[in-house]
Amino acid sequence: MSNVLKALQPQKVFEYFEIISSIPRESGNEKAISDYMVKFAKDLGLEVHQDEAYNIYIKKPATKGYENVPAVILQGHLDMVCEKNKDTQHDFKTEGLKLYIDGDWIGAEGTTLGADNGVAIAYQMAILADDTLKHPAIECLMTTDEERGMTGVSNLHPEYLQGKILLNLDTEVEGEFLVSCAGGAKAYLTMPYEPIKISKDAVLYKITLNGLKGGHSGAEIHYERGNAHLLMGRVLNALRKQLDFELVSFEGGTKDNVITRECEVVLALSKDHVNLLKEVAQEMLTVFKAELSVQDPDISMTVTETAYQEQGICKSAVDQLINLLLIIPNGVMGYDQHMKGLVQTSLNLGIVKVENNKIRFGTAVRSSVASRKEELLNKLKALSTAMNMTFEVKGDYPAWQYNEHSRIRDLSISLYEEMYGKKPAVTAIHAGLECGFIAEKCPGLDMISMGPNLKHIHSPQEVASISSMARVYEYLVKLLESLITY
Repeated sequence: MSNVLKALQPQKVFEYFEIISSIPRESGNEKAISDYMVKFAKDLGLEVHQDEAYNIYIKKPATKGYENVPAVILQGHLDMVCEKNKDTQHDFKTEGLKLYIDGDWIGAEGTTLGADNGVAIAYQMAILADDTLKHPAIECLMTTDEERGMTGVSNLHPEYLQGKILLNLDTEVEGEFLVSCAGGAKAYLTMPYEPIKISKDAVLYKITLNGLKGGHSGAEIHYERGNAHLLMGRVLNALRKQLDFELVSFEGGTKDNVITRECEVVLALSKDHVNLLKEVAQEMLTVFKAELSVQDPDISMTVTETAYQEQGICKSAVDQLINLLLIIPNGVMGYDQHMKGLVQTSLNLGIVKVENNKIRFGTAVRSSVASRKEELLNKLKALSTAMNMTFEVKGDYPAWQYNEHSRIRDLSISLYEEMYGKKPAVTAIHAGLECGFIAEKCPGLDMISMGPNLKHIHSPQEVASISSMARVYEYLVKLLESLITY
């Protein structure tokens, strides 16, 4: 492990953040980080439980004078979204992150940083290790597989938790307290295809579309950034109107909850059509640059000759692929009418995967209204039926409903005003948090969510503010102390 962050304060927060950044923790690969947390707790002499989903529960007794204050649950998730730039060589299953500091920001070289939600884990570790703090009994809940569908928290063992207050530490804007969140689900449409043999007389060209910002499909969907899958669908549609080609491959995003930044296709065509291919591609790039001049000014598209490949996708499947990319719902589907500017319902096409003679489309559906989420899932199911595709829903999770009478919300607001001389923002988020599942399994919890300033989460541009991480930790410590008045 490097010591890039060793000079930063508070020292324990950044030390622990660097330690967990050195341990691979991609969603679905959390055993190593989970086992590390068991050892960490035992080394401190604290009670710890690890369940079959590798969720971690660590208990620290109340300090003197806080024995009768309700126990507080600190909660975050161990896993991270693993995305990297195309030219970055990195194996998320075996390698830790390569951290760097740029002014007030921590980042990772060519990859996601995992501050979502590594900051929460570092905060919990620092609090557990510090015997100078004043606080009620603390229960640290570190969940797994949050990013792929919250399967960790869906297997929560409530018998390990007695807390009455929950502080979720999985947000990205300092001074903003979240009091509810959207529910969601993953929906997958799959179609088989017949492989075809590519003529050896054809030339193969790769179209690469990149330079998009991408981002989190919940927190950043309202920016209406370009989705590389859908843009490539438009390119292919324009091409099929003017020339004959065969589709050899289609490679796009791999995470349903990430707005796709890059997409590559390989086409086989006659040498006589190469110039027309390049002309149409350039025309479409000009269109995209005009449409996305604000959201994605760096969009680019290149057309390059590539090596021969023997197999391709049959024409009927190619047409179906293009048609689906043209008609599938995507982006913001509706705004909340009670909280102006808040997205209520959305869909993100994050995955297009060609494998084993099948094309699979993976989407993330979100809504703060259960009936609207169901409506959107029904639309996708109807679309799959109309196009003779299979349909599957996974990782369905509930929304976190707003609590009109929250004592922790009122106390958090009052302390923030006292410490910083201004009111915090109190709002909801369109992204999913684990609070909905936890509320179902532990009824009656009084909850609020907070965190430091992070930018570009779920993308290789993800960064975390050093000064904000320090301030939010300071605030969190003071909030625990102030619970004496709860």
